[in-house]
Amino acid sequence: MSEVQAFPLTWPDTMPRTERKADSRFRTGLAPALKNVRTSLIHFAGDTGKRVEGVVISSNVTLGVDRPADAGVAVWFTWDGSQVCIAVDRYAKVEDNLQAIHHIIEARRTEMRHGGLHIVRATFRGFMALPAPAGKRAWREVLGYAPQQTPSKTSLEAAFRNAAKRTHPDAGGSAEAMAELNAAKEQALKEIGS
Repeated sequence: MSEVQAFPLTWPDTMPRTERKADSRFRTGLAPALKNVRTSLIHFAGDTGKRVEGVVISSNVTLGVDRPADAGVAVWFTWDGSQVCIAVDRYAKVEDNLQAIHHIIEARRTEMRHGGLHIVRATFRGFMALPAPAGKRAWREVLGYAPQQTPSKTSLEAAFRNAAKRTHPDAGGSAEAMAELNAAKEQALKEIGS
């Protein structure tokens, strides 16, 4: 899990981001929500008899910034020999997303009590995730933009077409390069708003 960072947020590639935030009914502060997640993981390990190791709680919270624009939280850990990530960005507040993760872990504990280890393993298959590969380039780099440059949608489409002329397999490129370009365009559209 060396690629996973506590800050900035390391989001799993397999999990889509939530665009429209929901209202939360949680009334838990940041510190108690963190404690709830950690305590739930300890109890979950005890319930299943399988160690929970390498826990990384990843978010955009940093000293002096407890209300980041991106309030998503991803809790990464190793359980039963697999890397797992429970990532939530449904709510506008970090503490609400953390509290949701606490409830997700508690639901796995309920599954353990009523269904057994095989049920929990089946559920966790959906949470198994790997962070972006270490060599993965940012969309701006792939499309030829400076690190802080935010293009218009028209500019982005033009950059994509120009790059596709070089990277498409029919033009002497490769399937891998074209896949990277398509992924970069998709990520860019999500970030700048399509």
